[in-house]
Amino acid sequence: MKKKLIIICALLALTVAVCSGAAYASETIGRAVDAVNESNTGGFQVSCHSAYLSDYATGAELYSHNADSKHEIASMVKIMTANLVFEAIESGQLGVEDEITVSERASSMGGSQMFLDAHEKYKAGDLIKGVIVASANDAAVALAETLSGSVEGFVNDMNEKAQSLGMTNTKFANPTGLPSETEQYSTAKDVNIMTRDLMKHAGYYDYANIWTEDFTHPSGRVTTLTNTNKLIRSYQGCKGGKTGYTDNAKFCVSACAERNGIKTVATVIGAEDSKTRFAQACGLFNYGFANFKNQLVCKQGEKIDKSVAVERSRVKVMTPVAAVDASVLIKQGDDVKVEYELPEKIKAPISKGDKIGRIKITHEGKEYYFDLVSDSDIPRATIWDILKDLAGKW
Repeated sequence: MKKKLIIICALLALTVAVCSGAAYASETIGRAVDAVNESNTGGFQVSCHSAYLSDYATGAELYSHNADSKHEIASMVKIMTANLVFEAIESGQLGVEDEITVSERASSMGGSQMFLDAHEKYKAGDLIKGVIVASANDAAVALAETLSGSVEGFVNDMNEKAQSLGMTNTKFANPTGLPSETEQYSTAKDVNIMTRDLMKHAGYYDYANIWTEDFTHPSGRVTTLTNTNKLIRSYQGCKGGKTGYTDNAKFCVSACAERNGIKTVATVIGAEDSKTRFAQACGLFNYGFANFKNQLVCKQGEKIDKSVAVERSRVKVMTPVAAVDASVLIKQGDDVKVEYELPEKIKAPISKGDKIGRIKITHEGKEYYFDLVSDSDIPRATIWDILKDLAGKW
């Protein structure tokens, strides 16, 4: 009886210890976020190498700290890797069901990995999952070799894509972010740019919020994949993101979050520890949601209050509609200037969706443009239409 009591007491003690440890772990980020928020009383500040917060829709800067300072970014490099992969899927170059044979080079990668077997065939979708969820270096290299023929060719594609996005302070050396003898760097602003670009790919969201999953290899071996982005569980509204860590880069994260119709992207580079990087990102999000508002000028499909004359049609005037929601994120209390850029007249025929002009929104010296389109087909006048018009004038 005494032995049973001892065993029961021991089990109870162990349960309490485990639960307490779990509670402590779950509260760590929360306490760090509170500390960040308390420090914002006299103006928002971060304690990391660099940080950047932007409006997802327009890319407008909401907060900046050493945003153009070059720094290694570790596995956040995989944001660009994923961008090129999803572009390949959307163009038809790659299918998620396509089988990829893993090379010796890919399977031998260190750091975070999904422990791929060399010479085995894996579905592209499973490798993508490994990159997005577990930051798998072996999967990133396997995908890179498949898309560009070699890691070196893929790196060239990465740098070309960076230039096309306006990432002028970035240089990639590999598709993983692992330490390299070749110089590699980026900035908080540039990482923010490629994060926004990644979030535009619908396929990304098939993987972004997977928390943990057991992956079965072709051999039957099982590897548990766990998401490195803790914000998807700890921050309400987080849509996805990517972490990174090396000795030189320190702790990094770039993520997207949405609340009450406001969608922002936060990037943190060079935090001292993991909980601090997440706390800094949460602080950036909180700052954005508390201090900015979404100024909606015109809803998608809504007609503006100006019309355009139409020639060569029985329809004499038409009123264009907004192609998308015309809105910008601005500081609480600010206002915007709205102008419509329209031609004096247009000629029929006009098809539904044809661009007619633009809405120009100006805020703090920056200009944002949104297309205005036709909401219906406007045919050219026939000979009978012209004769009817003439007859009506007699």
